[in-house]
Amino acid sequence: MKKKNIKLNVNGAFYEMEIESRITLAEFLREKLFLTGTKIGCESGVCGACTVILDGKAVKSCLILAVKADGKEVLTIEGLGLEADNLHPIQESFIKNGAIQCGFCTPGMILSAKALLDESPEPNEEDIKAALAGNLCRCTGYVKTIKAVLDVT
Repeated sequence: MKKKNIKLNVNGAFYEMEIESRITLAEFLREKLFLTGTKIGCESGVCGACTVILDGKAVKSCLILAVKADGKEVLTIEGLGLEADNLHPIQESFIKNGAIQCGFCTPGMILSAKALLDESPEPNEEDIKAALAGNLCRCTGYVKTIKAVLDVT
């Protein structure tokens, strides 16, 4: 297998590692850095469970080769609110509004919401729906999720 050396910033920590060129960013995060909050669901970019923030934009990490993240900054769910008494406001709002059920989609939803709020601090309901459209949830029906994002603004 062809290997390549990559350097990247993940959740504020710098990593340099030799990896196989074919592994996705999702696989790299889970299998090399043990950041398992990034879920692997459909592996085709449909479900959004693998969403992370790459250089400020929400992306589906199952669709990006890890080598394409070379030199970039990645934020995973582990990079937000590292302790239970210091949660990010989005995480607090998801809890307060009951926007968490089984939790499988939650990291991707939260990171998609964060990317939206970073870009547009006062989104309306339609903006939120558009930002979360790439994240599938089988439990909440999205009403509580949308309310959770609105409550942060």
